[in-house]
Amino acid sequence: MADYNLNINGKSQQVQVDPTTPILWVLRDHLKLVGTKYGCGIAQCGSCTVHLGGVAVRSCSVPVSAVGSQEITTIEGLSENGDHPVQKAWLEHDVYQCGYCQAGQIMQASAFLNNNPNPSDEEIDAVMDGNICRCGTYTRIKKAIKTAANLKNA
Repeated sequence: MADYNLNINGKSQQVQVDPTTPILWVLRDHLKLVGTKYGCGIAQCGSCTVHLGGVAVRSCSVPVSAVGSQEITTIEGLSENGDHPVQKAWLEHDVYQCGYCQAGQIMQASAFLNNNPNPSDEEIDAVMDGNICRCGTYTRIKKAIKTAANLKNA
């Protein structure tokens, strides 16, 4: 066990965990931030996506010992009132069905738009390719990302 002082959603959080514990389980089991979902456990589905230092990562495969001083942002920390442009676009396009993968989809999309404010359809397809939606809302996801880009650029 080791002590970690983590910067999560702009707040300092202390945990004592095994250094190999994935960020996902630190968030869910130790800090009760359950918006980040467990999907596959092998970084293949994207349900567990969070931002680490502003970069989208699969939290199921990143050990807490690799975090260092980088800020972790979860779906709970993306915006206080659910008014982030990506969240607003998700609602506008009625993207949610079962909703299980959507936190990871939103986190992937928001990190992408931070670095690419005017993406092409091909760029969206490429960056979102590894995020699996069992309900098949991919067309609405793409439309929502385009809308979010327009909201951010307005």
